[in-house]
Amino acid sequence: MTVEKIEAQLTNLEMQLTFQEDTIHSLNKLVTEQTQQMSEMQKQIRWLGKRLKQMQENQSADSDPADEPPPPHY
Repeated sequence: MTVEKIEAQLTNLEMQLTFQEDTIHSLNKLVTEQTQQMSEMQKQIRWLGKRLKQMQENQSADSDPADEPPPPHY
């Protein structure tokens, strides 16, 4: 191999390495953002579950929907 071919291959490898490093950095950033979003959604789901449980506990088991007054448009 000639020196020119070796230099061309080395340059090509350096460009590929740079591209791969950039891709890895972008993917890492994306994974980090998605992990934060998932954590936030898990907190919201837990809060909604607690809220739903509170609403179900507050609703009387003896209450009959027929006893409720009709909506205003009737």
